[in-house]
Amino acid sequence: MIRAYENLANAVIEQAVKDYRQARVKLAKDVEDVTALKIRRETERFFRSAWFGQLTSIDGEWLLEKLEGEFA
Repeated sequence: MIRAYENLANAVIEQAVKDYRQARVKLAKDVEDVTALKIRRETERFFRSAWFGQLTSIDGEWLLEKLEGEFA
């Protein structure tokens, strides 16, 4: 049962990372893309949330720094 929970937790985090990256790509093309701005804000909030901390031992701020580095 623990294994299924870990798989689900990883899938949630992986989807948030994909969503964040897609939003950043869209914002690179159009800084006023309202949908992309919303997704970026929501994923950043998720990475900093207590729920994220329950899903993984990864530091959310560290992950955001790594993701930001992809777009620097």
